[in-house]
Amino acid sequence: MNPRRFFAVFCLLLIAGVTVGASLYFWQARQEYQQLAKAQALVHQKLTEAKARLEKQQAELERLRTDPAYVELKIRQRLGYAKPGEIVFKFED
Repeated sequence: MNPRRFFAVFCLLLIAGVTVGASLYFWQARQEYQQLAKAQALVHQKLTEAKARLEKQQAELERLRTDPAYVELKIRQRLGYAKPGEIVFKFED
């Protein structure tokens, strides 16, 4: 076999091997990136939900601090209290 031809074939095989190896590496990296992107989206969604829940709880806490009628309503709802003369109906689900 001619040395020039051998060298050319060797270089082509080497380039092909490096290309295949790099392709596999980047394919795996892309798969990992996609998994991380999905995880990030899920965490972002949970964070948004937690922030909304926190805002709601902060608003209720502020209302409990400043609105006596609301405090009375919540106590009556949770503990089943009634004012004199009122009748409380409790239904089982």
